[in-house]
Amino acid sequence: MAAESAGLGPGPGPGPGPGSEPGPLCPAHGQALSWFCCSERRLVCAACAGLGGRCRGHRIRRAEERAEELRNKIVDQCERLQLQSAGITKYVAEVLPGKNQRAVSTASAARELVIQRLGLVRSLCESEEQRLLEQVHGEEERAHQSILTQRVHWADALQKLDTIRSSLVDMLTHLDDLQLIQKEQEIFERTEEAEGILDPQESEKLNFNEKCTLSPLLTQLWATAALGSLSGTEDVRIDERTVSPLLQLSDDRRTLSFNAKKSKACADGLERFDHWPNALATTSFQAGLHAWMVNVQNSCAYKVGVALGQLPRKGSGSNSRLGHNAFSWVFSRYDQEFCFSHDGQHEPLRLLRCPAQLGILLDLQAQELLFYEPASGTVLHTHRAAFPGPLFPVFAVADQTISIVH
Repeated sequence: MAAESAGLGPGPGPGPGPGSEPGPLCPAHGQALSWFCCSERRLVCAACAGLGGRCRGHRIRRAEERAEELRNKIVDQCERLQLQSAGITKYVAEVLPGKNQRAVSTASAARELVIQRLGLVRSLCESEEQRLLEQVHGEEERAHQSILTQRVHWADALQKLDTIRSSLVDMLTHLDDLQLIQKEQEIFERTEEAEGILDPQESEKLNFNEKCTLSPLLTQLWATAALGSLSGTEDVRIDERTVSPLLQLSDDRRTLSFNAKKSKACADGLERFDHWPNALATTSFQAGLHAWMVNVQNSCAYKVGVALGQLPRKGSGSNSRLGHNAFSWVFSRYDQEFCFSHDGQHEPLRLLRCPAQLGILLDLQAQELLFYEPASGTVLHTHRAAFPGPLFPVFAVADQTISIVH
């Protein structure tokens, strides 16, 4: 609808009331701005709203009607604001104090729960410590007693051998031929007695059995604490010079991606693995405790672990295949099968689920390599051996990607 009155346009609006200040005028026509153009959302005069005006065809309303509508909106808004203010006042006065009280109460309960649970853990640790220390002491006493027994035994054996030797020397020195012949049986008996005293043999009974310190609870708690305190502190990155042409290395040198097509961009070198999809880290570890974590959730075929620097890099033989030689110790996954491999020996591991992350702990003082799943706090495998040299973190992937968590 073009205007309020069909075809003729609005007439002049009512002028200002007695005593009121004249309102603003239309700059184009000099008339009072008594109409409101809804299309342009501004005040206009009667001439602007008429047939020849600029607002012809627009929806036009009287200014006082628009003002009344705005007044009603303001009233409604004020009522809403009043209700909103009342709601906020009630929230501040009634809800927040209750929230604060519940927060204090919940925090107190949480604090008690933490203290209670850590107290239980502490009690369990103290009990396990006492048990293991007693076990160590008992094993020490057993080994000590075995050694004392051996001392007594060999002291007696030495005395017997000395007596036999003295007797034989005395016969040899003081007896003539006939007397010596008459003593043949005695000589035989003495000799037989001496031969019955065997030479000392190595015996495990004389050694301290370090297995007495093995405790699943201690290992799990230690792994959790060590990985929690050390993981991320080791700046483990992959040495791009070692990366197989079957792998792509990310810019931050922490992610390896498998690509069945060999990359031609990789320059050949003595350090590079040229057949198996392997890579070594840049840093080696010679002493102390070290921990790093690898994200493996995207891969169904990978190996992670440690290797000696002299691990061969060339060819398709076992010498350069991780876990198939004496130079590498790895945890591996192929589809749903998991195992620990070293020197061609593969120990199957039964896992209830596929790990999303693997923690690797290397304790060179204890000569121990441990694989750990942080999500469940499960020790997946522990290997104890005398490592012959500095060890590098090592990786292999034949499906999707794996990455070092930092």
